[in-house]
Amino acid sequence: MPSRWLVLASLSSISLLLYFLFLLFTLQIKSPLLLLSPSNSPILLDNTPRPRTQFSLLIGILTRPDLYDRRHFLRLIYGIQSSPIAEIHIKFVFCNLTKNEQRIFIALEILRFNDIIILNCTENMNSGKTYTYFSSLTRTLPRSYDYVMKADDDVFIRLIPLASSLAPLPRTDMYYGFVIPCTSQNPFVEYMSGMGFVLSWDLVQWITQSSIPANHTYGPEDKTVGKWLKMGNKTKNRFSNKPAMYDYPGTNGKCSHELISETIAVHRLKRWDQWLDVLTFFNVTETLKPSYMYHL
Repeated sequence: MPSRWLVLASLSSISLLLYFLFLLFTLQIKSPLLLLSPSNSPILLDNTPRPRTQFSLLIGILTRPDLYDRRHFLRLIYGIQSSPIAEIHIKFVFCNLTKNEQRIFIALEILRFNDIIILNCTENMNSGKTYTYFSSLTRTLPRSYDYVMKADDDVFIRLIPLASSLAPLPRTDMYYGFVIPCTSQNPFVEYMSGMGFVLSWDLVQWITQSSIPANHTYGPEDKTVGKWLKMGNKTKNRFSNKPAMYDYPGTNGKCSHELISETIAVHRLKRWDQWLDVLTFFNVTETLKPSYMYHL
């Protein structure tokens, strides 16, 4: 009998100990004094509320299925960027696949990155691809965005300056980019360059529903979009961001100028040496930390 009581007492002690350990663990989870430093000094958790994003932006980069290297490179470029004031998603957009290897390789990309939109069209530049892109978004996306951008795959976009420039702008009936002609500062004169222009979500919905874009899909895509908006009496809110958006120096006459610190987008980066020049100018690897794992 005494041994039985001894066993019960031991079990009770263990249960009590486990209970106190559970309480201690629970209190630590709920307490700001959660973590201990190597010196056993308490480290206060930062309970400061994080700033909420002000708006959302989808950037659709129109490209071609076979440009695997270009997509992987751009994933690096945009994967190291973000903006605290905007929720920015980037997708690569092209038309129907035509080769067996595309179906395998691009399926792998989708499984790994989930950043590809395949439109129901034949690959083209000025025969309706941009219309198919905008008009399909309300049906294919699982959500809406405040803004949608169409961008080329030879443009370098700096996401923080882009987001900062969009933050104070209207969320409806808005058309933003680099106005053509190159010398113009008036966003209401013609249309925005195809390097990268932004539409508010209500305009994307209008493109989906209106017969105006559906009946005018052929021609230079950036000029065609401007034509739709003018015919539909849209975009009372227009903004051209010069000189922050421009073509790479020496590539396109008066649309080009030297690299500047306030850049939002640099277009016509066709060669690796041009990309190297731009990435070096903006010191995009400055956050790389020293490590014994590599030396550069």
